[in-house]
Amino acid sequence: MPMPASTPTPTPHVLDRPNARLAYHATGEGPVAVYAHGALSSRDHEGRMGFMDWSPVAASGRRLVEFDARGHGGSTGRAVEADYTYPALGDDLLALCDHVAPGSPMAALGSSMGAATVLWAAVKAPQRFDRLVLVIPGPAWQARAERRSGLEAAADLVEREGGAALVAAMRQVGPPSALAGVEDFPPEFDVPEPLMPTVLRAAAASDLPDPAVLRTLPHPTLILAWEGDPSHPAETAEALADLMPAARLHVSRDLADIRTWGSRAAAFLS
Repeated sequence: MPMPASTPTPTPHVLDRPNARLAYHATGEGPVAVYAHGALSSRDHEGRMGFMDWSPVAASGRRLVEFDARGHGGSTGRAVEADYTYPALGDDLLALCDHVAPGSPMAALGSSMGAATVLWAAVKAPQRFDRLVLVIPGPAWQARAERRSGLEAAADLVEREGGAALVAAMRQVGPPSALAGVEDFPPEFDVPEPLMPTVLRAAAASDLPDPAVLRTLPHPTLILAWEGDPSHPAETAEALADLMPAARLHVSRDLADIRTWGSRAAAFLS
C-alpha cells in the first residue's frame, strides 16, 4: 500500500538587513513565490488563525518563501517608526528577492500590510516580479484618514494597557462577517509588546502607492478580498482592480470560500 504524501517541512533561513534580521522559510521547488503577512502577525500567527494557507502554491510547482517582517515573529527589529513604513518594508522585500533569486523575476503575494509591501516593492522595481497576489488590502488614499485614526488609537491603547487590551478590544468587536465561525479572533499578536505601538504608528503614517503609479504596473494581478471588514474594505480591492490594467478580483462572502484562496493563488501563479 503506498504511503500518503507528507507535507514538505519548511526550511528556516535568516537574512541580515540594516537594524534587523529577517527570518524566512522556504518550501517546495521551482520558480520563487514570496509571501508577506499582515501587521502584528507572522507566518506562524497566520497558521494559528487557520484560514490563510498558501501551501498549495508550493505544491503546484513553486518555491514558496514566507518571511516574517522585521519586528514580527522570528525576525528582529528596533523601535524606530521609519523602519516599518510600507515603503521601508517594500525595500526589505526587494532585498529578500535579491537574496533568494538574484536576477530572476518572481511572484509576490501579500496580505493586508503585506499587500502594501508587495505594491511598494513592485512600484520600486517592477522588473523583479512576474505576477502579484494582493490579499485583503487596507483602506487607501481618501479612505485612509479613518483607518489612520484607528491605528493611532490602537497604539495609544497598547501603551496605556498593554497588547492584551488590544486583542480584547478586537475580540469584542468580533471578526468580519466573512469570518463567522472563527473562534478567538484574532489570536495573540506576534510582535513584542514594546514594538507594537511603533509598528501601528508606522502603518498609520503609510499608504498605498499613488493611483497614477499603480496604473503603470503591467503585472497580472489577483486580488482577494472578503466582505464585512472596515479594516480591509472590499472597496479598496475594487479600486485596485479598476486601476491596475491586468488585475482580476475575487470577493469572498464566507469562510469556506476564503479557504479556497491558497488554491486560487496556486492556479493563478501556475
